[in-house]
Amino acid sequence: FVLDSGIAYPVLAGYPVDSNDDEYVLVNNKCQCVTVTSKFVPSKENHDEEVLERNIRIIVPLKARENISDPLSPLRTTFVYRLSELCKNCDPVEIELGGAIHQAQQGNFCEEPQTCYTYDRNKCYSSPVPLLYHGEVMQVPAALTPASCFTE
Repeated sequence: FVLDSGIAYPVLAGYPVDSNDDEYVLVNNKCQCVTVTSKFVPSKENHDEEVLERNIRIIVPLKARENISDPLSPLRTTFVYRLSELCKNCDPVEIELGGAIHQAQQGNFCEEPQTCYTYDRNKCYSSPVPLLYHGEVMQVPAALTPASCFTE
């Protein structure tokens, strides 16, 4: 939080889009295809001031399945985006309390699984496929995201 004349303003930390840019990425959620950026722009009312502008970019994947690991599941028709869930930070941090180091999470509800609308390229997804081997049909897992499933 930033304190200015007794008023607290929440501030989200981010990283620059590129080294020459004043636009910062606050959220880059590859699982739900959402990117939130912010930058200061001149105010339309007062040109001597700058205001914080936030941009939310949502890509809705066409032909996304209800269960992304099952190519035969029905097509997804509902997409739900909650900014509070996208902005939560579940990465554990170490803090010192009473002379002891403790692990703490900055976000709430981090144990709940996140609904993915597309493949998270950092996770391995597979789906069983039938394979005819010596006259017998066997179900074997096939990688849907091979780059994440196999080490180089």
